[in-house]
Formats: sequence, structure tokens, C-alpha cells
Amino acid sequence: MKRLFSPCLAVILLAAMATSSAPRAGGQAGLVSSVLSRMERAKQSLKTLRANISMSKYNSQLRDTENFSGIVLYIPGAAGSASALMRLEWNKPQHEILAVSNGNYSLYRPRLNMVIEGKTGSMKSQKDGDVLALINMSAAQLRTKFGNFQDEREETLWGGVRTTHFTAVPKTAASYKYIEIWVDDSGMPVQTKMVEKNDDSTTLRLSNVEKNQAIPPGEFKLKLDANVKHVKG
Repeated sequence: MKRLFSPCLAVILLAAMATSSAPRAGGQAGLVSSVLSRMERAKQSLKTLRANISMSKYNSQLRDTENFSGIVLYIPGAAGSASALMRLEWNKPQHEILAVSNGNYSLYRPRLNMVIEGKTGSMKSQKDGDVLALINMSAAQLRTKFGNFQDEREETLWGGVRTTHFTAVPKTAASYKYIEIWVDDSGMPVQTKMVEKNDDSTTLRLSNVEKNQAIPPGEFKLKLDANVKHVKG
């Protein structure tokens, strides 16, 4: 069964809502210091997020790209906790809904009349598990996870969105080679690209971002028919 949920989503939400990094001396001066400060201010002010989401998954062996689109809702939890709420609903090319609440996830696949349920820390995909773990890391843990950022530059994305780009490379063994992040002028990471060890990649983009608008808690609870099959993830 194909999993539409991308680990890159966790990365982009991590950067927007969970990163709390002060600029490091030496290697984090100038452009990176400025973008980290913007990200910190954005994180502190963010209460809710609603946005359109698009994803491109590139297969390096087949040289083929799959494109997906949908909507994401997010309410951050307490700093360093697993109490965040998230709903990711893919509409194209097929309908799937991922709901995350208090460290538990439900992945509903209407075409199969099935919902997969489990703990976010025990997802069967190692790539998903590795990256989802980043959401709960403290600032000190994040600074330990990554070395100095690389390839810092200013870049304009489609739609005329001005961003600062940088690349984060894990300091220790990970299930991916590196993550690229694009941060807009408000401090919101609006695009990420995760490159795996086999050069497959997942690029994810947020657009039409709405911050701090009311989101009913019920949006994060799946309302399913009684005949839906429940499978342990």
C-alpha cells in the first residue's frame, strides 16, 4: 500500500513550530543568523496554521516525479512535547487523511475503507520515524543533530515568494542525506526538500498560509463509519 504521508511535512512543521535555535557563534553569522531570528519570532507567535500543501516525490532510478496536493492544519503543543495536533488531507491524485494528536496517528484510506492507527514514534517506515522524532526535539537536541547550515542564499520561489535558503546535514547517521529549507520573510519555512541516500527526494511547499485563525479541535478527529476496517500500524 502506497503511503502518501511524507516525512518532509514533519520537517517543515518542525522548522516552523518546534525549532528554537539561537544563532551559534562563528558559522551562523550574517544571513543564517537573521533567518534563525525570524524563525524564532515566527515560532513564538504561531498559535495555529492552515495552508494548501503540494508535494513532489522524485524517483531517481526511474527519473519520474509524482505530484500531490491537499490541505494541512496544525496546532502546536507545549514546547518539547508530543501534544501537537495535525491534519493532512491529500485530495489529489487520491484522497487520504492523516490525523495526528498527542503522539497518536490515524491514516484513513477511503478507497480501501481502512484506517491505520498507531504511535507516531513507531511508524513502520524508518524514514518517517526518524523525521517525526525531530518534532519533539529540544533546541539543544536540534543543535546536536545538525552541524552548521550550508548553501545559504536568498531565492524567490514560484508565486514571487522571497525566501532564504539553507541546507541542514545531520551530524550522525540518518535515513536521509540532507534537508533543504526555504524560509520566507515572516520566518515561516514555506518549502522543504529531503534528499535520501539513494538520491530520491521529496519537495513540499506550503501556500495560501493562514496563521492564528480559529481551528475547531474536532478537525483533528476522524469521523469514520462503523464499517471502516481498523488496522494497527
